[in-house]
Amino acid sequence: MQTARKVLTPEALAMLQTIADTGSFAAAARALGMVPSALTYRVRQMEDALDVLLFDRSSRQAVATQAGLELLREGERLLQEIDAVANRVKRVATGWEPQFTIAVDAIIAKATVMELCERFLEGAPPTRIRLRDETLSGTLEALTSGQADLALGVADMTQNIGLHGQLLGEVRFVFAVAPHHPLAASNEPLCDEELRQHRAVAVADTISRGRGMSIGLLGGQDVLTVATMQDKLDAHIRGLGCGFLPESMVMDHLATGRLVARNTVRAPRVVSLNYAWRASSATPGRAMQWWLDVLGSATTRAALLQRHRGV
Repeated sequence: MQTARKVLTPEALAMLQTIADTGSFAAAARALGMVPSALTYRVRQMEDALDVLLFDRSSRQAVATQAGLELLREGERLLQEIDAVANRVKRVATGWEPQFTIAVDAIIAKATVMELCERFLEGAPPTRIRLRDETLSGTLEALTSGQADLALGVADMTQNIGLHGQLLGEVRFVFAVAPHHPLAASNEPLCDEELRQHRAVAVADTISRGRGMSIGLLGGQDVLTVATMQDKLDAHIRGLGCGFLPESMVMDHLATGRLVARNTVRAPRVVSLNYAWRASSATPGRAMQWWLDVLGSATTRAALLQRHRGV
């Protein structure tokens, strides 16, 4: 009988993930270029070694059992750690990280991020850049979980002693609605009771565990939840809801009348945002150092928070 250590190889863990993603042994076998019987045999070896059932085969779909789900979760973590070890070894040899992942919060100006990526890649470094779109708590989680090397737009840096952080800048929010929205004609300042009668537009928190963070929502208020800040802006312009938006993102729309700013009883919200990276006793890799040097520029930091026009 095979032992767990012998059967739980990185290839086997990746194979299990493919089965979960495709939903069946047959589809997974096609994706992996394997004979279905060989794939089934590999899974049974793992089940025998662990003495558990990993997938429910009572239907055509391969549905992971509770034990299977736990192995998938832990397997993903182990594969990430293996990749991290390989990356650290390569970085020791060359000074460059093989891959550098940046978690970019929804509030950051994507055009500026792309310009910085362009500048970085002009030097033809041996580092692949990967961008992750995150929102609210998910931006910090991507960093603390090891899924990102650098995070842009972290709001809360408290109780994170394993991180380094620097102030990116402050973002002022304005309450804005479409000119045809009912609140555009209401008397100011708008009180919470009046706001509660109208649908709010919120960007979904991308945190993977827990309920996540919600900002500016009132109890009992109808909510339209969207994926990105750009989607939220579009929803406001269409009159699908109301809420607060970054002032720098809506300036042009306020000037042209596509949106109307309204005063509320609540004081205008100003949020301090940071860029952050994990603390390490080792010397930062050359890609990390490049980004930290660029973020040392006040002009760059301001552009990341303000240059939303034309996006």
